[in-house]
Amino acid sequence: ISMPFSREKLRKRRQLRVRNRLKKYSTGRLRLSVFKSSKNIYAQIIDDNIGSTLVSVSTLEKSLGFVGKNNIDAAKVVGSEIGNRAKKAGVEEVYFDRGSFIFHGKVKALADAAREAGLKF
Repeated sequence: ISMPFSREKLRKRRQLRVRNRLKKYSTGRLRLSVFKSSKNIYAQIIDDNIGSTLVSVSTLEKSLGFVGKNNIDAAKVVGSEIGNRAKKAGVEEVYFDRGSFIFHGKVKALADAAREAGLKF
């Protein structure tokens, strides 16, 4: 007996549902996309009109000092760093794409830190 949907398919479905809903209400704004794996956290600001990433940060960067860590402290550092890099790139306003993840814990910590760093969403 096999399940009709794998865990990955369900995650992808949730992710697309959230993204399509956001696209309706955020005309022309850039997207702050968050992804977390079991070992790292990633954040990137994407311009969907041209289909390219403008700014990205992850715990894989040795300069942040959180390589291989996926905890709330790491999420806060990634959030503040994405806010700082976005300011340098001239990005002020984005919409927050939580992907398939609940806005809670690490995702919320990243979002709050990005807001404190000056991003508006």
